Amino acid sequence: MNAKQTGNGKKRAAVLAGLVLAVLLLAFLCLFIGSSHMSAAETLAALAGRGSAAQNRILWNIRIPRILAAVIAGAGLSAAGLVMQTDLNNAMASPSTLGVSNAAVFGANLSIIAFAGGFLSTGNNLTNYTVGANPYATSLMAFLFSTLSILLVLGLCRLRSFRPGVVVLAGIALGSVWTAATTILQFYATDVGLSAAVIWTFGDLGRATYRTDLIMAAVVICGIFVFSLMSWKLNALLSGDAAAKSMGVNVDLVRFSSMLLASVITAVCVSYLGIIGFVGIICPHVVKRILGHDHRISVPASALSGSVLLLLADTLSRSLGNGSALPVGAITTFLGAPFFLTIIFGKRGGALDD
Repeated sequence: MNAKQTGNGKKRAAVLAGLVLAVLLLAFLCLFIGSSHMSAAETLAALAGRGSAAQNRILWNIRIPRILAAVIAGAGLSAAGLVMQTDLNNAMASPSTLGVSNAAVFGANLSIIAFAGGFLSTGNNLTNYTVGANPYATSLMAFLFSTLSILLVLGLCRLRSFRPGVVVLAGIALGSVWTAATTILQFYATDVGLSAAVIWTFGDLGRATYRTDLIMAAVVICGIFVFSLMSWKLNALLSGDAAAKSMGVNVDLVRFSSMLLASVITAVCVSYLGIIGFVGIICPHVVKRILGHDHRISVPASALSGSVLLLLADTLSRSLGNGSALPVGAITTFLGAPFFLTIIFGKRGGALDD
């Protein structure tokens, strides 16, 4: 091993260690931020189980599940974005490329508008909506339609060969169909149903519970583990389909399986938390520019950087909310859009060639 390889190895180890430390520090900082204005001493007492009943409940039932959701969803969305960019050979690819988010929104709207707060059940009676609304039913409908969208897109692509351009076009087309169907649903919704459906689309970590965190963690951890096992095959795709096939890689199978897994990760996170944009685009780009394209490093680094970004966004959302947390999806967009433009134009327009 030459000196350059040794230096690169040390740099990668240092960056990964820094990301782990950043996740831990931000997660700890998030414990002290919230609308209840608990002091640091009160927060530490609640953390040790010695606070008042209300303080213990706020910390253990609200803040900690929210922090865990940020770590898990950020890691999952970022890793999924990295894999999609590799599979599709498209720097603009993200977890929403296949219309997964659009399908989740339609499923949630169908559950909320048609069965909980809309024209088939409660009318404009807010009390009836509160009784009839079932967040788990909404999440389940969002997940089912996300999964259906994934299978439809990948099935269509298998019929016409699994080329990256075909996947993107099929995802855009099907995403547009889901969006149109959502618009029709909302047009016929009552005021209560419409407002509830719109609020659901906001990326909100506040709806996380230990149960939802556990489900997301199981899917995200398994997904990242599989991506790590597939890292050499994903690396082979970077050299082109012909080169990958010459190395013995079944290109279509690798693309299909990794895209399906990335989409399932996205579907699970979106179905529980709503739409959280830009995490799957920004973090993989930053990682690839700093550490290169080797998926043995970029997969864990992307996951950690996604956790960092979502923890930072959640910290800002609770700091700027003036008594209530802003939607974290809006914060990630505000952080991500200018940063993404900087990436695009920061290097003579060539940043997207990474």
